[in-house]
Amino acid sequence: MKFALNGALTIGTLDGANIEIRQAVGEDNFFLFGLTSEEVRAKRAAGYHPWDYYDSNPYLREAIDQINSGRFSHGDTNLFKPLVDSLMKYDPYLAFADYQAYVKSQEQVSQTYKDRDHWTRMSIRNTARMGKFSSDRAIREYCEKIWNANPVKVELEQYV
Repeated sequence: MKFALNGALTIGTLDGANIEIRQAVGEDNFFLFGLTSEEVRAKRAAGYHPWDYYDSNPYLREAIDQINSGRFSHGDTNLFKPLVDSLMKYDPYLAFADYQAYVKSQEQVSQTYKDRDHWTRMSIRNTARMGKFSSDRAIREYCEKIWNANPVKVELEQYV
């Protein structure tokens, strides 16, 4: 949200804060990829096997193999082993399932960025539409809904 408040465009799945961000800035100003929550549930219910994605996508396989090889860790093949093992065996966030959709969305980001006027309009819309997420509003809402606290009136004259 802080990035979007400053004009950054979001590329993301529909989870967590991304849902609210996308609603605020508009679908046309958000790069969406990945499975829906219903698709995630269905995939898990059917038995999700990350290895199938690794095995069938040569680009994903190459990326994982390069991480395993130590290419990004100065030759240390053990540094990222726990991460890779977790992805290959469990992949709790279904990152492998979302990989190709991410690549496609990133290509859309790259194409959009080439049109500087369009990119700038999207960025300005992000900033203009993110006011809902200001800290003033968030704290006021926390006071009302969570903390059950009322504002205290401060007389400014005594501090001037």
